[in-house]
Amino acid sequence: MTSTQRPPAENRAEPESAQAAALHTGTSNLRTLVTRNVRQSGIYVAFVVIVALFAILTDGVLLSPGNITNIVLQYSYILVLAIGMVIVIIAGHIDLSVGSVVALTGAVSAVLVIQQGYAWWIGVLAALLVGVAVGAWHGFWVAYVGIPAFIVTLAGMLLFRGLTLQVLDNISLSPFPSEYQRVANGFLNGLLGGQGYDAFTLFIGAFAVAGYAVSVFRTRVARIRYRQPVESFPLFVARVVAVAAVVMYFAWQLAHARGLPIVLIILGVLVIAYAVVTKRTVFGRQVYAIGGNLSAALLSGVRVRTVNFWIFVNMGFLSAVAGVIYSSRSNGAQPAAGTMFELDAIAAAFIGGAAVTGGVGTVVGAMVGGLIMAVMSNGMQLMGVDQSIQSVVKGLVLLLAVAFDIYNKRRGGAASR
Repeated sequence: MTSTQRPPAENRAEPESAQAAALHTGTSNLRTLVTRNVRQSGIYVAFVVIVALFAILTDGVLLSPGNITNIVLQYSYILVLAIGMVIVIIAGHIDLSVGSVVALTGAVSAVLVIQQGYAWWIGVLAALLVGVAVGAWHGFWVAYVGIPAFIVTLAGMLLFRGLTLQVLDNISLSPFPSEYQRVANGFLNGLLGGQGYDAFTLFIGAFAVAGYAVSVFRTRVARIRYRQPVESFPLFVARVVAVAAVVMYFAWQLAHARGLPIVLIILGVLVIAYAVVTKRTVFGRQVYAIGGNLSAALLSGVRVRTVNFWIFVNMGFLSAVAGVIYSSRSNGAQPAAGTMFELDAIAAAFIGGAAVTGGVGTVVGAMVGGLIMAVMSNGMQLMGVDQSIQSVVKGLVLLLAVAFDIYNKRRGGAASR
């Protein structure tokens, strides 16, 4: 075919036919839909069940506008850490230092802003730079020296906790100026008016629903074009409607509380950005390739060292973001800040469907896993459950999530024989 010739009509019509097929193709077999990706399906079902259970046990307090706002504010930094952690785990690594990095970056910001009197944004920028430097330190030892990430980040956990004590001189610093506090405690309210509610929050919720609907429809069209299985169109519509109902209920509750939390905007931007990076970019596909089959990735020309280096730089950056949010939320920096944060982030990633051996996991799944932990913690606190019992429950949930992953892997291996 020359450059002046037009492609055959059937090829030109392919996009239109794929979109038409998206309205009529698919299966209505619920069992097939659930078992096709049982790991992800189980996460969403578990989340709904847990929310419903604690809503009943707390007489509806869990889903009250004020409490939903509190969940967002109290657990936002864990969710930020979970974004970076799931990428680390997908690549087959682990990072045990993120809690210490949260403490260090918050300490650096506090010294500059509170002690030295610099502007609040100088503290934020310095914290981010420190986080990137820490990530580069880890990335160098993991990617270019070849030391396992477990050992490097375990050393980093001790090293950066010690540096935090040095930076703070073993004392707590507070308070931050009001502008810094708004990062984690501020709200956008009244931008579009509203009688007894915040119209801007509802607008953002509706915009998110529209974006989700367009994205999943385009994904459906692409899957049909490549002859991949999809659910029937009525079930597809039902799924979009269900997601829309949940999102708009969430937005409605926020709109009747204090409006849209600024930290939720930060978290939303990060989730969207990293979902795109992991699913739609070369870097994201390379991360999955390294975690799924390192030898194959090397033979395919993937620059494994470079990718691993930037994975840890990214984890350091997100740890710094979490450090800024946490120090803003607590209105100060403490030597013991960030203790056990790494375990919460790791738990969120595994509960959200990440595989222990790497190569599997999603940013959205990690967010759902983090929300499961947040709802359980918040619900048990509302019920007055002892802290020791809360730890037991969280540990069992994490253990069951990993056991479920191993069960699925063995089941898949048996089916392939």
